[in-house]
Amino acid sequence: MPPALRERVLDYLRGHSVMTLATQGEDGPWAAAVFYASGDDFTLYFLSAPGSLHATQLARSPRVAATIQEDQSDWARIKGVQLAGLAGEITGEEARHAQRLYGAKYPFIGGATRVPQAIAAALARIRWYRVVPDSLYFVDNSVAFGHRDRIL
Repeated sequence: MPPALRERVLDYLRGHSVMTLATQGEDGPWAAAVFYASGDDFTLYFLSAPGSLHATQLARSPRVAATIQEDQSDWARIKGVQLAGLAGEITGEEARHAQRLYGAKYPFIGGATRVPQAIAAALARIRWYRVVPDSLYFVDNSVAFGHRDRIL
């Protein structure tokens, strides 16, 4: 993959906030919108309540698919990321790393003294998760309808 394309996709991930995460459970598939953060690779980090449906499904089956895109009314302007990979809960230093990335991206989470009480209470109940893609495509309809580049 050309370095310029890699950087373009990493910048796209850093510049967006919501990932639609698809999981699979005993009752079938489920999709949930989650805020995410990313760093210098294609690993995505998010937080969630361990009792949420997507988190309980991840505990049983780590295979996921996800999309990140803008809301567009003109198909020629659609751009975004499609990916598949493995997701799961993280702890220790990796969770602290995820929290630092998340805090940098979402300043309202950044420091315990600045976090509103309701958010601090919610954060006390969450867990950190990561998505590691094994396939990732960048869709860019401005190039051509249905154009996508394989990144991973």
